Amino acid sequence: MKVSKKDIDKLNSIISIDIEKNDFESNVENVLKDYRKRANIPGFRKGHTPIGLIKKQYGLSVKVDEINKLIQKGLSDYLSNEKLAILGNPVPVEKNNIDWNADKLTFDFEIGLSPKLEVSLKNKKAIPSFEIDVDKKMIDDQIKNIQNQYGKLLAQNRIEDDFEINGNFKNEDFKIDNKSNFKLKDIKGKSNKELLKKLTIGDSVELKTKGLFTKDSDLTFHIKIDDQKKDEIKVVNFSLTEINKRVPADLDQELFDKLFGKNSIKSVTELKDKLKKDAESNFANQTDQKLLNDITEHLIDNTKFELPDKFLKKWMQTAGEKKLTEQQANEEYEKSEKGLRYQLIEAKIIEQNDIKIDHIKIKDFAKELIKSQMKQYGQNSPEEKELESIAQRILSNKDEVKRISDQLLSKELLELFKNNLKFKKNKVSYEKFIEMAYAKK
Repeated sequence: MKVSKKDIDKLNSIISIDIEKNDFESNVENVLKDYRKRANIPGFRKGHTPIGLIKKQYGLSVKVDEINKLIQKGLSDYLSNEKLAILGNPVPVEKNNIDWNADKLTFDFEIGLSPKLEVSLKNKKAIPSFEIDVDKKMIDDQIKNIQNQYGKLLAQNRIEDDFEINGNFKNEDFKIDNKSNFKLKDIKGKSNKELLKKLTIGDSVELKTKGLFTKDSDLTFHIKIDDQKKDEIKVVNFSLTEINKRVPADLDQELFDKLFGKNSIKSVTELKDKLKKDAESNFANQTDQKLLNDITEHLIDNTKFELPDKFLKKWMQTAGEKKLTEQQANEEYEKSEKGLRYQLIEAKIIEQNDIKIDHIKIKDFAKELIKSQMKQYGQNSPEEKELESIAQRILSNKDEVKRISDQLLSKELLELFKNNLKFKKNKVSYEKFIEMAYAKK
């Protein structure tokens, strides 16, 4: 068997595999002899069927199977020995009417070669980076939410502002029967509010759905129906089941202990400091993720190289379980091209900077994640022996190993980027950050 490569251009080549009879003949004979031993053919004792009959029935299919095995091995060995970096998998060049009985057979395969590229971590234009401003209002609002969450509910007879209104929304035609709760401030229009204020426990009222809630999206939430059908529903029946006044919890030692463990926090000032520190830590994860996304976009836009796109589109047509049309493959390529480009860029960055993620690093990082998570829930870090046991249990799951190693790689790449690229720092409110982070491009 002879394997050779012919370059079409820098990104495309043809691999040719020449197979002669003596490459597969002995294997075919051995397989057919084994068939003969096991064959149960009417008119012949098991193992005594004439070899000529076995060849007639099975010869061609065995030959084709053995040739295909040679092809796969020849391709694999050649790609490995020549250290060829390819994209996708080899695509066979179609041939009509193959003469399987010929003394010599040639099979051709198209391959797409990975491009050579260099990645620069020196940028002229600074990349925006963000810090979320944890201001006094944010902390005060968080404290109010905590007080309400741990406060008491006092049953009431009449609806007033800031009371929690509980009840059932019904519409038999659309099979709606949903329990929900809201406040008067969530209701739009003076007339709707007055209708609700007249209710006592057990009363019902018919409400028009159009303009019922201050936020249009609240209607779908409270009656549990999708956006497409909500305009079809004109009215709902609301039955009042409960009215509650929420009394906020006192900011005392009992509440502090519930939140963070006994005597961890001893004053409102300490509580505010703790909430601010935790918020900054949580927001740092979000801002880092956006920064990593923005750096990814920067690297894709500024690292220029060509891809064997025609080959990749052809490969995509047959790569999946279901064959794609040419148009479907083109569309799939458009969706995946950016991701493929970044994979190549990332691999080059890892190579250029000798980044290595080994089992020891993964286990150490897993331990840090465990300690961080336990700290979030107010628990002390476990002893080293217990920590080792937890980490080993987590890392016995292949999916967890993949998730943690990916997380560790992202962390190391981000540190590399922060140390080498130029950034312009911006301090923004949380609302502004969310608006930017999830803005449609």
